[in-house]
Amino acid sequence: MENAPNTFLRSALAQEDALRPSLGILDWFAERQEAHRFRLEQIPFARLDQWGFDPETGNLGHASGRFFTIEGIDVKTNWGGVPHWQQPIINQPEIGFLGFITRKIDGVLHLLVQAKMEPGNINMIQLAPTLQATRSNFTRVHRGKSPPYLEYFTDRSRARVLVDSLQSEQGARFLRKRNRNIIIEVGDEVPVYDDYRWMTLGQVLATMRHDNLINMDARTVLSCIPFANEADPGVELSAFGRALLTSLDPRSATQHTNEQIISWFTEQKFRFDLDVERMPLKDVAGWRRTETEVRHDSGRFFSVIACAVEADSREVFSWTQPLVKAHQQGLIAFVVKAFDGVLHFLVQAKVEPGNFDVAEMAPTVQCLTGSYETVPEANRPPFTNYVLNAPAERVRFDALQSEEGGRFYREENRNLIVYAGDDFPADVPDNYVWMTANQLKEFIKYNNFVNVQARCLLSSMSFV
Repeated sequence: MENAPNTFLRSALAQEDALRPSLGILDWFAERQEAHRFRLEQIPFARLDQWGFDPETGNLGHASGRFFTIEGIDVKTNWGGVPHWQQPIINQPEIGFLGFITRKIDGVLHLLVQAKMEPGNINMIQLAPTLQATRSNFTRVHRGKSPPYLEYFTDRSRARVLVDSLQSEQGARFLRKRNRNIIIEVGDEVPVYDDYRWMTLGQVLATMRHDNLINMDARTVLSCIPFANEADPGVELSAFGRALLTSLDPRSATQHTNEQIISWFTEQKFRFDLDVERMPLKDVAGWRRTETEVRHDSGRFFSVIACAVEADSREVFSWTQPLVKAHQQGLIAFVVKAFDGVLHFLVQAKVEPGNFDVAEMAPTVQCLTGSYETVPEANRPPFTNYVLNAPAERVRFDALQSEEGGRFYREENRNLIVYAGDDFPADVPDNYVWMTANQLKEFIKYNNFVNVQARCLLSSMSFV
């Protein structure tokens, strides 16, 4: 049996659609949009059904006590320029499934993707994993249908597990939130419903170059994939793809050993304090609740809104819920640089209030609240100006990608991978470190090391 890294690499290099050559991915995607009726309306909080504000705490929650709540937190830290603040945050302690079913077709691994509607999605639908469900969803708290294909993930006798790990979500918006990221391989045929189709990993990676088509949940699962570091002879790779394979090779020279990186990361978590206390939403300083939103007095950052949703493709056809609405487009970027011919990624240790353990490994630049737009260039986060001013020939990836549409309202971030020139310094601030792709993949195997923004950006890397 072929090992998983080789299987995944062969799929990543396959971009032809042998199953449905007459209907390309984008045409099929448009077809699925036309096939369904979706409607989203922002509504006053008073029109929420089964959701409401607790009279004592002001926390916004569901009558069942499940799904999630919007609460307040009080944050004290010595990381960054703001030592103390309060904010709303999503508290969703349950762990959900984010999973792909895979199957070899004509000898090449294919992933079963779905065109999934989420209320906060840009375009309303995006390509998602086979299964994307919170525990409240798959235990049917909403009294709707069970998610399709759930049985393949709960009955371990049906499939071979290729990837399985708990991964964190946005530390600035969720309080210690994790999901199970899993990829399984089946040998038998699987029924393919109308909103699902088989795609090679190469087709998924090609689609990711388009704005807002591959959802966040798919990208985080794809980031967990291990790749072999050698392609079959005769396979045509891009220059970046060849550099990426070298960076994935555990035998390649590294700037730092894994042990040194662990020590560096431990030092960052030791150096920075993070004291987070839950508090009633009604008492959060600087935020106010109106009939239609919970917002910051400055009008910046984000707000909490309420929406009414209709979707004929979901387990429940209509519902209402809160969503978090960003007020600016964000920026997520990796700077990459070759050392002794080996590609390295510039990683930062980033402290966010919802993190499980103080800091996680993040992209070179991560600005999710427009903090790089409203301040002078000299005061922007490190390396922001470098990636924004990079010449086109040094940009290896540039696309707008959405955040998770089940909790966030039409939030998108510009995702960049920039190849640094000789002018970029090898010496970097203490909370940054150079890592190879292989080292990042190793740390992704374990819980709460690499944050969701870094993982999603890594998932976009293509070999062709």
